[in-house]
Amino acid sequence: METPLTQHIKANKPPMNLKEYEQAGGYQALRKVLKEMQPQDVQKIIKDSNLRGRGGAGFPTGMKWSFVPLGDDAPKDKYLICNADEMEPGAFKDRLLLEGNPHQLIEGMIIAAYAIQANKSYVVLRWAYKEAAELIFKALAEAEQAGYIGQNILGSGYALELYLHTSIGRYIRGEETAHLEALEGKRAIPRSKPPYSAVSGLFGKPTIVNNVETLCCVSHIVNNGSEWFKNLSLNGVGGTKIYGVSGRVKNPGTWELPLGTSMREIIFEHAGGMKEGFRLKGILPGGASTDFLTEEHLDVNMDYSSVEKAGSRLGTGTLIILDDKTCPVGMVHNLEHFFAQESCGWCTPCRDGLPWVEKILLSIEEGKGKLEDLDILSFHAVNLGPGRTFCALAPGAVEPLQSSIKYFREDYVRHINEKKCPWR
Repeated sequence: METPLTQHIKANKPPMNLKEYEQAGGYQALRKVLKEMQPQDVQKIIKDSNLRGRGGAGFPTGMKWSFVPLGDDAPKDKYLICNADEMEPGAFKDRLLLEGNPHQLIEGMIIAAYAIQANKSYVVLRWAYKEAAELIFKALAEAEQAGYIGQNILGSGYALELYLHTSIGRYIRGEETAHLEALEGKRAIPRSKPPYSAVSGLFGKPTIVNNVETLCCVSHIVNNGSEWFKNLSLNGVGGTKIYGVSGRVKNPGTWELPLGTSMREIIFEHAGGMKEGFRLKGILPGGASTDFLTEEHLDVNMDYSSVEKAGSRLGTGTLIILDDKTCPVGMVHNLEHFFAQESCGWCTPCRDGLPWVEKILLSIEEGKGKLEDLDILSFHAVNLGPGRTFCALAPGAVEPLQSSIKYFREDYVRHINEKKCPWR
C-alpha cells in the first residue's frame, strides 16, 4: 500500500529538514513544473487525477483552479491560500501533515500558486498549533534561502512570496469567504456570492483557498501522474485519504489509506475496535458537522458518493465514535453548544436558531424536556438546513441533530419520561 503523504513522517521524530527532504525526492516536482510545464498543464494533470478537496466540501481541485483568469489581461496580483485553521471538532489530520512534513506542503503550495499564476501565498494557521507554526516558519526560511521562494525561482522567471499567518481561530473561517474577510483584518463573516473567490477574493483579486491535505497531494501527482493517483484509491475516485478516529476505541489516531476504505476496516483494524466494555452505538463519519451513521453502515466505503448514499458526508474523513455508555443527547448538546458559539451572527436562522436548539437540548438533558420539544428540534433541523442560511455553518450544525433524533429517538424519549439523563 502506497502512502505518499505520510511515508516520511515518523512518530516521535522531527520532520525532515530541507536537505533530507531533497534527498527523499523533494522539490523535484517543482523543478519539473517550472522547466517543463505551463500553468494550464499543471491544472490539467490535477483535473485528470480526480483530486477533490480534502477540507470537507470535496470540490474538484483542478476545476477550482481553472476558474482563475490567466493571460495578459488577468489581474496582476493573485493569491493562493492554504487553510490550515483546523477547527472542525474531531479533525486532527492536517496537524499530522503540518508537523510531520512541512516542506511537502510548501512544495505543493508553490506548484499550486504557479498553476494559477499567483504571486502571493499564505499558510493561514490555527493559533493553537504552536509546534506547527515553528516548524513551518523554519521550513519557509530554508526554502527561501534555497531559492524555492522569492524572485526568479530556479531561474524560471516565476516569483512568489509565501508567508505564515497565524489566525486567532474561528470555526466560521472554514467558510472560504469568511476566511478571506478575516485575512483582510475584518470580522469573519461570509460574503455574498457571486462574485466567487477565483475571480474576486482576497483584496478583490483572484484567489484560491485549498486545504492542507489537498495541497500536500499536488507534488506527488506531478511526479507520478494522474493515473497513478487515481489507482491509489479503491474505486478510481483518486488518491489516498488520511482518516482519523477518536472516541472509545483501543487505538485512536490517523492513518493514510486508499480513498474508499470501509468504516469497518478503519475502526476495527486500524483503530483496534472498541475498548473493552464498550459497544459501538453511532459514528459521525466526517467530523462534528456530519450526520450520524450506525453499526448497519460499517461496510460503507469512506468516499464521497458512498457516504452520501448512506445519508451522511465524507467531510474531513475523521470519524467520531459514540459508544453505548455515552449519552447521545449530551453529546449532541455539546456539539450544538460549540456551533452556537461559533456562529458569526450574520443571518437570523443561525444566530438565533442554534442557541435555541442548544437550550432545548440542555432542558432535555436536565430532565425538564417535553415530547413536543422533539418536534421543535425537528422543525429547526429543517429550517436551519441547506438553502435557509447565508452559509453552510448551520446546515452542518443540524446534521448531527437531525440524525440523532432519527437513530436515537428512544434515548430522547427516555430523558423526557424519566425526567433525568439515564446515563448519569
